[in-house]
Amino acid sequence: MDIYLDNAATTRVCEEAAKAALEAMQTDYGNPSSKHIRGLDAEKLIKNAAKTIADTLDVKPGEIVFTSGGTESNNMALIGAALAAKRRGNHVIASGYEHASVYNTLLSLRDFGFEVEFAPVDELGHVKIPELLDMIRPTTVLVSVMYVNNEVGSVNDIASISQAVHGKGKDIVFHCDAVQAYGKYVISPVKLGIDLMSVSGHKITAPKGSGFLYVREGVRVRPLIWGGGQQKDRRSGTENVPAIAGLAAAARRYYNERREATERLYELKTRFVNELRSVDGAHVNAVKPEEDGSFSESEVRKTAPHIVSAAFEGTRAEVLLHALEESGIFVSSGSACSSNHPGISGTLRAIGVKKELLDSTLRFSFAFTTTSEELDETVRVLKQLVPFYARFARK
Repeated sequence: MDIYLDNAATTRVCEEAAKAALEAMQTDYGNPSSKHIRGLDAEKLIKNAAKTIADTLDVKPGEIVFTSGGTESNNMALIGAALAAKRRGNHVIASGYEHASVYNTLLSLRDFGFEVEFAPVDELGHVKIPELLDMIRPTTVLVSVMYVNNEVGSVNDIASISQAVHGKGKDIVFHCDAVQAYGKYVISPVKLGIDLMSVSGHKITAPKGSGFLYVREGVRVRPLIWGGGQQKDRRSGTENVPAIAGLAAAARRYYNERREATERLYELKTRFVNELRSVDGAHVNAVKPEEDGSFSESEVRKTAPHIVSAAFEGTRAEVLLHALEESGIFVSSGSACSSNHPGISGTLRAIGVKKELLDSTLRFSFAFTTTSEELDETVRVLKQLVPFYARFARK
């Protein structure tokens, strides 16, 4: 039996999403821009999907722009908002451990004359708010802070950060990458003070190639894709109706199940991180331990319910990853998107993980369907593998 613990990288498409996507491909297959009945049916499907998504966020359907996923949403938000505000200023700030699709996009803004700075984070993976605020200048036009870190599962206080940022400059656009948070938390962008928010569908059992960007009414974002003027000129191109249909179906299911599922995940996570203590040389990242080294449920609940980052002293992450794979257990050595550019994780460096543990860290990420038996088996296998590979590494 395979044990899939890489759900922060991608999830298995749920039946509801697959059925909705298939129906859109075979029944509602018209071009949404066409004026005949097939086109109007496809257009209606998109409008219904926008309402479904908007209802999960308590926002207006017109504030939802469908994209191909988190990477495009982040690019659209950051480049689009920065260019739209360039007359006001050329300074941008982000946290020091953003996803590659934020970090590299911001670096690209330097080619357009922008200055980019990155705010530090603490050892638990929280943005240091005072330091971030000290970076704000009169020329600052955009601040980006992720909701949940995709590698270690730390959760930022987005409401406090956005309020403080807007207090320093009411015209500063606040962007939030919520790819690992959407579906796990009740998110109200209006109450949290979020101007732009990125979401990816394949993290919540929707098809790959689906996602959206929330754009608060009144926030200017220059389009990155020009053409036929679809989605109110914000993203041209014929909409991916099957992916949008699947995204809406998955979002509906996720939010119907969220409360009960996340409670169960927190119970599983608390048990798992404590059981990891029985593995020789194991170190859990971004969760505050008690004096005796255990992890209380209250501290675990300050992190995301589905992500566990742990280092195994004396081993190499890639070696251990493949050893687990041979036992039918699938995990990650960090962000899947960063695996195309192998190297030591910037997130682990940012939170101050010891040098000797940087290349020994694995990420275990759960789905709503993850079971306690699967996690128990994972710990059992780790207790066998880690001492063996640690001894092997010392020879």
